[in-house]
Amino acid sequence: MSGAVDEGPRRVGRPRADRLRTESGRPPREELLRAAAELFTVQGYAATTTRVVAERAGMRQATMYHYFAGKEDILAELLESTAAPSLALARQLLADTGRPAARRLWELCRSDVLLLCAGPYNLGALYLLPEVGGARFARFHRMRAELRQAYRELLDGTCAGAELAGDRAGLALRNDLVFGLVEGAMLIHRAAPARPVAVFAEATADAALRIAGVGAGTA
Repeated sequence: MSGAVDEGPRRVGRPRADRLRTESGRPPREELLRAAAELFTVQGYAATTTRVVAERAGMRQATMYHYFAGKEDILAELLESTAAPSLALARQLLADTGRPAARRLWELCRSDVLLLCAGPYNLGALYLLPEVGGARFARFHRMRAELRQAYRELLDGTCAGAELAGDRAGLALRNDLVFGLVEGAMLIHRAAPARPVAVFAEATADAALRIAGVGAGTA
């Protein structure tokens, strides 16, 4: 981490009435998250202070502390917001046992890539920050671990899972490769942002199933 960061005091008192909504009309909390997403991904997390985030959101730094205790809180919420939709979908897909596991795995891969790469800011890149290893991000890591396990359970149900049933280490490696490809797709997209995200997401899902050892026709 860099040296001086003006994290300031924790939340104190209530925000001023004239700051309950920002000029954009969005609630201050949402405006702060949007401002931080832009600054963290464009300017860099270490180089961004809470003062700059508050100013970009159109409010005083003191007002910002009513909504977030500091920069780590903002980053944690941004990270959890990228994992939560995929985790919710994964739970639905695991319960949908009436459809082939390969198809459900493909849908999860595609949706995950869409979530990580869509939008004006590449929030998936925040996963790579060294600060994310801290204790404040334990909930995010639990969510990510559950999502990885959901990939594994779907992979277990495919023909590749059946073939590797006696090779748990081999199956774990396949799952790690699939999960790594999906999360790493954000770096590929960042290098070529003009590619349509929907097409990119489908191509990544196709590639993930090939890595898993699932035939193209089974998804």
